[in-house]
Amino acid sequence: MPPQRMDKKRYELLVFDWDGTLVDSTAAIAQAILGAADDIGTPVPDRSLASHVIGLGLAQALARVVPYLPPERMGDFAARYRAHFRGSEDAIRLFEGAVEMLDTLYERGVRMAIATGKTRAGLDRALKNAGLQGHFESVRCADQTHPKPHPAMLQELALELDVDLQDILMIGDTSHDLQMAASAGVAAVGVAYGAHSRAELERLQPLAIFDSLAALRDWLLERC
Repeated sequence: MPPQRMDKKRYELLVFDWDGTLVDSTAAIAQAILGAADDIGTPVPDRSLASHVIGLGLAQALARVVPYLPPERMGDFAARYRAHFRGSEDAIRLFEGAVEMLDTLYERGVRMAIATGKTRAGLDRALKNAGLQGHFESVRCADQTHPKPHPAMLQELALELDVDLQDILMIGDTSHDLQMAASAGVAAVGVAYGAHSRAELERLQPLAIFDSLAALRDWLLERC
């Protein structure tokens, strides 16, 4: 069982990260970063670094993963990254049980939103492909506001949906998600099956950390 606090609070709004939390896309994103670097002839970063920047906005991710790339070449890198990722997009699937979990929460009337490092266009495609457009009351993407770990995504969702920050639960697979939540004064849980390790998540002291989506589902359904 994952370590967790004996917290039985019922949250008014669940905010999910997308990549690595609901969707098994970590490997595809990392490979797209490596492929883009190779395409434009810049040193290819280590795969672990490419995985670690998942969840950030693209500009912030590139500043960390290829800091030596001249600013005038960032557009070329971004274009090649998008080409690689779009090429693998149709093969990306939600984690087993994710649709059923979201369906159950939706049927129970649980309010849900998304906060993601994806662009709005990319998230719209992903939601359409998954048939989940109607499950989430609102979304915040990296090209709509300040990207993670800045707290703006959660602050804006709270204002838009008229929910107190203390009544929101953030669910994510990276330290960027948990740092965003902490900065916003929002409770959070982590999942250790995505981009960041359990040890990285533990340093930010979320309410709980789950090694499987099934464990996350059971924990959420006890509180919703």
